[in-house]
Amino acid sequence: MKNLFYHQALNKARAFLGRNDRVVMLLAQLSSKIGRMSRKDLSVEPVKEKLNTLTRLVKTYTSGQYKEIPWKTIASILAAFIYLINPFDLLPDFTPIIGYTDDFSILLWVYSSIQSEIDKFLLWEKSHLISQ
Repeated sequence: MKNLFYHQALNKARAFLGRNDRVVMLLAQLSSKIGRMSRKDLSVEPVKEKLNTLTRLVKTYTSGQYKEIPWKTIASILAAFIYLINPFDLLPDFTPIIGYTDDFSILLWVYSSIQSEIDKFLLWEKSHLISQ
């Protein structure tokens, strides 16, 4: 993907690896940003579902519960989160109607590019929920 803003976010995300405090802060900022979005902005159900899955994956990775994933995959997810948090990207978030289009496109692109890793995580997650 040739998006300068995403590549900048990816460079920032690499600096987050191994720094759980920074990842926790990023997740808090993401939660805050989502809380400020209108229901219309998040009305696309697949986006919400995928965002929740990626958030759970990062949380379990950061807590040490789930480590069966390449660090580059975690960096990609963190970059998508950083991109989503940044209001000044390819399409600024305050642009009416289309402001979050690029953010959600990046999120969906990352999700689809790591689909096999997500599938593994969801199987792991399901097996751990059953055993608890």
